[in-house]
Amino acid sequence: MSTSKDSALIVVTSRSFSKSSSLKEKLENYFSNVKYNSEGKHFTPEELIAFLEGATAAIVGLEKIDSTVLKNTPQLKFISKYGVGVDNIDFEALKKFKVGLGWTGGVNKRSVSELALMFALNSQRNFYDSVSNLRAKEWKFDGGNQLSEKTVGIIGCGNIGKDLVSLLKPFGVKILIHDVLDLKEFCGKNGVIQSSLENILKQADIISIHVPYENATHHLIGKVELDLMKKSTILINTSRGNIVDEEALFKALANNQIRGACFDVFAKEPNVHSNLLTLKNFWATPHVGGSTQEAVMAMGNSAIGHLLKYFEMSETDYEF
Repeated sequence: MSTSKDSALIVVTSRSFSKSSSLKEKLENYFSNVKYNSEGKHFTPEELIAFLEGATAAIVGLEKIDSTVLKNTPQLKFISKYGVGVDNIDFEALKKFKVGLGWTGGVNKRSVSELALMFALNSQRNFYDSVSNLRAKEWKFDGGNQLSEKTVGIIGCGNIGKDLVSLLKPFGVKILIHDVLDLKEFCGKNGVIQSSLENILKQADIISIHVPYENATHHLIGKVELDLMKKSTILINTSRGNIVDEEALFKALANNQIRGACFDVFAKEPNVHSNLLTLKNFWATPHVGGSTQEAVMAMGNSAIGHLLKYFEMSETDYEF
């Protein structure tokens, strides 16, 4: 590299990485000049550009890295991704400005799949309503339904979807998966069925979304898809907000067209103003799916590893 590891400025924009004393200590074992997002800021594009000023490399979380950012940060040569989603990264912009990317998929899969399982169990057993009622001194006896023997549809069976299959198998559920890849071998080994999206929407009691966000998956679930679901269906989204049309979902839930929805993600974050939050059959968490302590360490270690690999390579060896 044209800049040595000792003189390079490493900027960490990720909020959870910047809060982890263990990750910061490890990063500082290798790099002496590090700048953190210690205030936990959600950057505007202008603020992000200013924060990245002078950086040789950056560890980024959900911050959008596009042509505008890269054009105004000419010293930036490498992005190390903290997390598994790369929908915030403009790959064409990276290529144009010759900025490298370090990224590993699936490092926080168990954290996300456990949240999806929690949503499935809690929604079936009326956990959310039971807690709220008891806090209000109301003794309402409704134990809900067992998860066992239900039909679960998994839309997107990559790292997280496959891990969710492993968590669901002990419950004896029927598992339908939908993916753009042919997963015949995986299905055979795990006793699951690869199915069409339409078939999952019509049959599943619980539908869990695990696809990446891209043009092809924008509003993958909208009015047409919601109309196909059973009245008893629970929709779970721990992927990205814009995969589901929130307005269409609001109408479906408000009219009790489906039983409920559990979301960890929204179309606009962190300032969520979705009218979904006013509904009693909508339950949500603030994008914490991949943020268990174990996942934070796994994602952080991966990001540090990519930085080290970058600085060990020569300019001619690295593929932009």
